[in-house]
Amino acid sequence: MTSAMIQQMIAFVLYLGMMVYVGIRWMSSNNSSEDFFLGGRNLGPWTTALSAEASDMSGWLLMGLPGLAYLGGIKEAFWTALGLEIGTYLNWLIVAKPLRKYSIACGNAITIPEFLTNRFKDKKRIISLISTVFIVLFFVIYTASGFVACAKLLNAVFELPYICGLVIGTVVILLYTLLGGFSAVCTTDFIQGSLMFVVLIITSIVMMVTLGGPAAAYAKAGEFSMNAIAGKFGELLQTRFLANQNYGIMSIISALAWGLGYFGMPHILVRFMGIRSNKEIALSRRIAMIWVTIAFIGAVGIGSVATVYLPNLLDLGQSESVIIRTIMHTYQPFVAGIFLCAILAAAMSTADSQLLVAASAFTEDFCQTLLNKKFKQRTTIVVSRAAVFAIAIIAFILSLNENSSIFGLVSYAWAGFGSTFGPLVLLALFWRNATAKGAVAGIIAGATVVIVWHNLHGGIFDVYEILPGFIACLMLAVVVSLLDKNKDPAMLADFDRYKAIEG
Repeated sequence: MTSAMIQQMIAFVLYLGMMVYVGIRWMSSNNSSEDFFLGGRNLGPWTTALSAEASDMSGWLLMGLPGLAYLGGIKEAFWTALGLEIGTYLNWLIVAKPLRKYSIACGNAITIPEFLTNRFKDKKRIISLISTVFIVLFFVIYTASGFVACAKLLNAVFELPYICGLVIGTVVILLYTLLGGFSAVCTTDFIQGSLMFVVLIITSIVMMVTLGGPAAAYAKAGEFSMNAIAGKFGELLQTRFLANQNYGIMSIISALAWGLGYFGMPHILVRFMGIRSNKEIALSRRIAMIWVTIAFIGAVGIGSVATVYLPNLLDLGQSESVIIRTIMHTYQPFVAGIFLCAILAAAMSTADSQLLVAASAFTEDFCQTLLNKKFKQRTTIVVSRAAVFAIAIIAFILSLNENSSIFGLVSYAWAGFGSTFGPLVLLALFWRNATAKGAVAGIIAGATVVIVWHNLHGGIFDVYEILPGFIACLMLAVVVSLLDKNKDPAMLADFDRYKAIEG
């Protein structure tokens, strides 16, 4: 092992040790399911903002998105980032405050399935059942992407076998999630989000300055792509050229459609439910948007100019490790180790949140609500931890394929959540006449369209599956609700009371 590797390993050990310490630190504060899953609804605005965005972005921000910009050129990465930024803003603007307010009014709901069940007065608990199934399904896929990012990072930096990196990443994420619950997850997300932000800013600035400034950097990247279609980079540059040539209106629509996913992301929505006051949401929104804007600029910028910044280090197969190679090439080994922890942070900050939300769905919405098993508070936490462990094991098994694409796994799960829950959350908050039957029809329609569409290719099926899935869920939910003549008077009365609440 080289001196550089030893310095990087020391940085990683210090960072991972701090994450586990946070979990231990918060362990004693988990006295109820609301503490474990929502932190007692006591998150401050800074923690809420950075936790929401760090858990949102995951390993794809520091690996998938730069890899997309590097491999396919700036167009697809730019439009995807723009769609996500618009979706982030609208989610904070129109969903955050009403969701926190209505989830408290709906029996102090602490999960999205519980909120939907209580909102629609679903006495048969069908919404809980199908919501739990799809949450666990899509979160297993999403969590797997985080595990894959950890494994690829440790493989690239320390030349560890892929399986060893996968085991290390999984164990650390499990430790602090199992110990500390929501409070630990949000605290670590705050730390991780801050580190990701700093790394993207500094690294992108260093690259641009080295290449003579932003204008010169992109001019060199364009010249490189036009004049070097042969040799080592022939396959890569032809791929980038074709991607940009074929990028038309349908591709732009697909990229922008990523923004629709935010309305249905349980691990982001629970941050809105956990903030301590609606008055602090505006500040959280401003913090979140500054973070997101700068992070996207850094990630897309790094990926798009990497071909000229690292002309001798990268090839087509290393597209998702572009930022890893950039950091290792740019900084002194120990500093590089600290900065590489940002990539680990990106993967961990999402995987931990997804494990917690999936476990809450199983414990609160399946075991306690659907099966009518009312546990004592301590028993609830034990069952929740067991669920976290079980879901992590399934995600670990899905992650064993070292050829898995981080961006591909994230895009599938993102479409699943956005299409399954996004339209229903909006209808639940803003449409008085939405009903339980409409909600059930929408959930099934959205998830089914995404799963089928994802496995079809060519023509219209090249459109990102979130768009047809979102439309199918919205249309079915509205049509069935309009046809449902048996509107529950209690449901309508609850909606009117919620709308009358100020703040």
